[in-house]
Amino acid sequence: MKMIVGLGNIGREYDQTRHNTGFMVIDALAKRNNVTNFKIQNDAMVGDFRVDGEKILLVKPTTYMNDSGRAVRPLMDYYDIDLSNVIIAYDDMDMPVGKIRLRQKGSAGGHNGIKSIIAHVGTDKFNRIRVGIDHPAKESVVNYVLGKFRKDQQSDFEIGVQTAADALENWITEADFNKLMNKYN
Repeated sequence: MKMIVGLGNIGREYDQTRHNTGFMVIDALAKRNNVTNFKIQNDAMVGDFRVDGEKILLVKPTTYMNDSGRAVRPLMDYYDIDLSNVIIAYDDMDMPVGKIRLRQKGSAGGHNGIKSIIAHVGTDKFNRIRVGIDHPAKESVVNYVLGKFRKDQQSDFEIGVQTAADALENWITEADFNKLMNKYN
């Protein structure tokens, strides 16, 4: 069993905002795999599908970004999923809009959702896929990440979301994260 977690904030006011990038990646995977069975479980919306008999969980924490680990750890425990079979999708301000990067470990880099997951799982050694949202030029970081993409960013961002979904589908079937890093980074 594998678990793909997309980070974001719940509520209509956060729909399509930069900080909900992880949710948008989960939505893209759900659409590709006809997942409509999301239910609330352990502070998250959880849907699933199967690939070659293996169950794949799609997870969107309902705890708000800063407390994402509170949803991730209990789901790992409930389903007895090893951390090596978990991947976190989220936004990254330090990359251009739509660029993706896969990593196996690292600090939170100022991302509060990742900080929370590190605190709850007890390590920074877990798979992640980041989608670039760019850095704000003049506005505050909070206003920027909670804002929506400009029209001139939307196409690049959508390409990034779809590329992230491609990488995640490859991870599901191939599972060699080093090869995926070489392919997508």
